[in-house]
Amino acid sequence: MKISKQLTKIFLLVLFCSTTTLVVVSCSSDDVISTTDDDATDGTDDETEEETTETFDDTDFVATDWTSDTHSKDAEPDFDEIFEDNVVKRLDIVITEDRWQSMLDDMTTLYGVFGGTTGPGQGGPPTQGEDTFADEDPIFVPAEVFYKDKEWYRVGVRFKGNSSLQSSWQAGILKLSFKLDFDEFEDDYPQIDNQRFYGFKKLSLKNNFDDNSMLREKVATDVFRNAGLAASHTAFYTVYVDHGDGPQYFGVYTLVEEIDDTVLDEQFSDDNGNLYKPDGDAASFASGTYNEEEYVKKNNEDEADFSDVESLLGILNSATRMTDAAAWRSDLEGVLDTDVFLKYLAVNTVIQNWDTYGRMTHNYYLYNDPATSKLTWIPWDNNESLQVGKREGSAALDFSNITAADWPLIGYLYQDDVYKAQYDTYVQEVVDGAFNTATMQSLYSSYASLVAPYAAAEEPGFSFLNSSADFDAAINELNAHVSQRASAVNTYLNN
Repeated sequence: MKISKQLTKIFLLVLFCSTTTLVVVSCSSDDVISTTDDDATDGTDDETEEETTETFDDTDFVATDWTSDTHSKDAEPDFDEIFEDNVVKRLDIVITEDRWQSMLDDMTTLYGVFGGTTGPGQGGPPTQGEDTFADEDPIFVPAEVFYKDKEWYRVGVRFKGNSSLQSSWQAGILKLSFKLDFDEFEDDYPQIDNQRFYGFKKLSLKNNFDDNSMLREKVATDVFRNAGLAASHTAFYTVYVDHGDGPQYFGVYTLVEEIDDTVLDEQFSDDNGNLYKPDGDAASFASGTYNEEEYVKKNNEDEADFSDVESLLGILNSATRMTDAAAWRSDLEGVLDTDVFLKYLAVNTVIQNWDTYGRMTHNYYLYNDPATSKLTWIPWDNNESLQVGKREGSAALDFSNITAADWPLIGYLYQDDVYKAQYDTYVQEVVDGAFNTATMQSLYSSYASLVAPYAAAEEPGFSFLNSSADFDAAINELNAHVSQRASAVNTYLNN
C-alpha cells in the first residue's frame, strides 16, 4: 500500500487490465497512479506534498539486478559514472501501455489535446505575452529504467516542466522532459526500499527545449560550477522509451542533478538548513511582496519558520541603505552570502540568462547554509541562457534596463559602491576564467562533436530540429556569442 505524494491534485485512477512489456520484466497495469505538485508554478521541480492511498497489483517480483553499489542508499553518489562529460550515455525507460496512456490522458487534462493549442484544462490558448500554466503537475507512474544492462525497478517517472512542457505538448512533440524518482513507490514495492541510481534518489531529464544546440543547459551549469558556485552536475544522454511497441528514440537529453538531493549533500557541509525555491512576486524580494506560500520550502516544511527570508526582504528594503550604507551592508551580510550572490550575478549577467531573477520570478534556490547561517544563492534551469533572450531580453552588464525597486537584490546592491566594485571584479574574472573565449569555443567544439550524431538521429515528432543545419547554426551562434560577450565586458569595464 502506498502513501503517495501530492499538492493540489488528489485522485484515484484504477486500471483493471494487465499488460506485458517486450522486455524481461512483466508488469501488471492494475494500479493507481501517483502525482506530486512540484513543477506547476515555474517549470522546475518543487515538492510540497500531501498524501493519499493507492494500490498496486504488480508487487510480486525479485530485484535480481540489485547491488549495493548500483541500487542501495548506502552507496555514495557516483558522479564519475553518471555525470561524465566526454560521452553520450543511454537510458531506457519501460512503461506499460496502460500506464503510458494514463500519462498521456493526464497531460490532455492539463494541457489540452496533443498537438493542439488549447491551454491548461482545455480552456483555450494562452493570452499573447502571458504565461498560462496548469495548476497541477503530471502524474507519476511506476516504470523500469535500464542502464548498461542493469534494471532499476518501479521507478517513479513523470513528465516535468512548465512552459517547455506546455509548448512541446501543444506543438505535437513527444520529446518531453522527465523526472525520475527511484524510490517514489517504495511503500508499494518493499523490494525497492531506498532504491538509488548509483547513489542518486532523484534526477531530471531535460529535453533541451528551445535550444537547437542542445548544449545550453549543460554549458551554463558548467560555467557556474567552474566559477566556484554551487550548481548541479549535468551530462548528455540519449533516451529511449518503450511503452509497448519496443524502444522509441526520444532524442538527446541533459541529465541534471537535483538541488534537494545530492547538491546539498555533496556541496555543503550540512544539508539541514532551509531550502527555498521561490516562485511568484515574493521571489523578487521587492518591498511589500512577502508571501510565505511563494517562498516554496523544499525541506523542513513542518517547521513553519520563514524568518530568514523575511529578514532578508526587510533588510534589503530598509531605509538604512540610504542613511548608513555600512550598517546596511553589515545587516545584509548577516542573512545573505553577498559574495556568492555577486559572483553568481556576474556569471549570470556575462553569459546572459534572462529566465531567472531580474526578469522572471523563478528558477533559483536559496539555501540557509548552517555553516554560515546565511542564505546562499543556487542557480537552476539554464536552458534559456547563452543568448540575448526573450521578452525584454537579458539584463545589461550595468543593469540599466533593470528597475532597482522591482529587483532589489540586483538594483540595490549595484547602487552600493562597495558591492558594485566587487561585482565588477567578478565580471572580469568570469571572462578571464570560467567564460574565457578560447576555453568556451574549445568546449563548444568538443561538446558539438560529441552530440552531433545523436542530434542528427532525432526523428520527426521527437525533435525540435528541422534538420542538422539547425544544430550547426546554433553552435555557430554560441561561438559568436562568447566573443561578443568578451567585447561587451571590455566596453563595460573601460567606459
